[in-house]
Amino acid sequence: MKLRMISVAGAAILALASTGLQAETKLTIAMVNNGDMIRMQRLSEAFEKANPEIKLDWVVLEENVLRQRVTTDIATKGGQFDVLSIGTYEAPIWAKRGWLVTLDGLPADYDVEDILPPIRQGLSFKGKMYAVPFYGESSFTMYRTDLFKKAGLDMPEKPTWDFIKDAARKLTDKSNEVYGICLRGKPGWGENMAFLTAMANSYGARWFDMNWKPQFDGEAWKATITDYVELMNEVGPPDASAKGYKENLALFRAGKCAIWIDATAAGQFVTNADSDVANSVGFALAPDKGLGKSANWLWAWALAIPESSHNKDAAKKFVAWATSKHYLELVATKDGWPNVPPGTRRSLYENRAYLDAAPFARTTLASILAADPNHPTVEPVPYTGIQFVAIPEFQSIGTAVGNRFAAALSGTIPIDEALGNAQWVTGKVIERARFLQGHSAL
Repeated sequence: MKLRMISVAGAAILALASTGLQAETKLTIAMVNNGDMIRMQRLSEAFEKANPEIKLDWVVLEENVLRQRVTTDIATKGGQFDVLSIGTYEAPIWAKRGWLVTLDGLPADYDVEDILPPIRQGLSFKGKMYAVPFYGESSFTMYRTDLFKKAGLDMPEKPTWDFIKDAARKLTDKSNEVYGICLRGKPGWGENMAFLTAMANSYGARWFDMNWKPQFDGEAWKATITDYVELMNEVGPPDASAKGYKENLALFRAGKCAIWIDATAAGQFVTNADSDVANSVGFALAPDKGLGKSANWLWAWALAIPESSHNKDAAKKFVAWATSKHYLELVATKDGWPNVPPGTRRSLYENRAYLDAAPFARTTLASILAADPNHPTVEPVPYTGIQFVAIPEFQSIGTAVGNRFAAALSGTIPIDEALGNAQWVTGKVIERARFLQGHSAL
């Protein structure tokens, strides 16, 4: 009787298989709510159609919230997510801790060698990739060509901070809600501190000296924060300390900003058809102070698979699809070449159709290739990373310092107090790290 029951059950399984039905695998994807990622979610029906055995479940979060949720889940091995949106900060640190799946063995047509070297290096640890780039970026200067022309100004290809400050003041027209410059003010290590760290690099500042002593008590940081706060209060938008990347993007697209210095990934969004200033945007490199470093950073939003995932094979199939050449072609077909995720593949910048359609493309590539995370500052430093310091402690100290600088911008505390707080909290965190774990980087 048992044999017959087993044979009947086996027959049922074979019958089920013969119909083409398979057990469904659900992939839970933690995704930042950036425009390129939202488009990927929309176009992912093509992946599900080609892989009917895989269902995609999306958890879409604002950048600061995403980082907190994902970091907590992976550190506790919670297993809540199968695919993570992470960046060049997290990838090597988490790989070193054994938290991520190595992304080797991707299909031959994926063409790993096509990925731009700075982006690939930033997502690798000991020569192996642990995340694949969805889009890559540096930072550059976006500006209103119509306003510049009206004011008789010409934007240099490589502007200085002195030129930017002067132009921003001349272009401000608050009676018509046009602000001379928009810069990140919302606190967070990946929000205001991404911009301010890159700006500080160009001013000759650094987070630490070669002995890991914090440097916020130096003149270079004071000059950086003083210029930033004074400029934003004089010619920036109202409530600037609450405005990050997304808020400033909306302002620029609505014609409210004469100059915006931010991620190169914004190029497509300020020039597409639904932008009020689509036909009057110019692009230049990030500003410098004549000290040999510009305020351009290096970043990639990438897809990674946590070791805690129970669906690693399906997850690898998805991340390969979402970051492939074929996906770029899908976006071009559906939404046009200017909307293809930028900054990841050499072949994209050899594609004449893309170069002709995307006025920001060449400046984007030049900005990415000029970024040097191994030598980010004027004076030598013991760390890598341009708009961040590549140590585990930076996520907490970056956010703490970002809160103090946002308070200085809003006028809640004086600039000197904010710098003093930054010096104190950074020093305490580093001392604690040395004492508790003898951190190899410190």
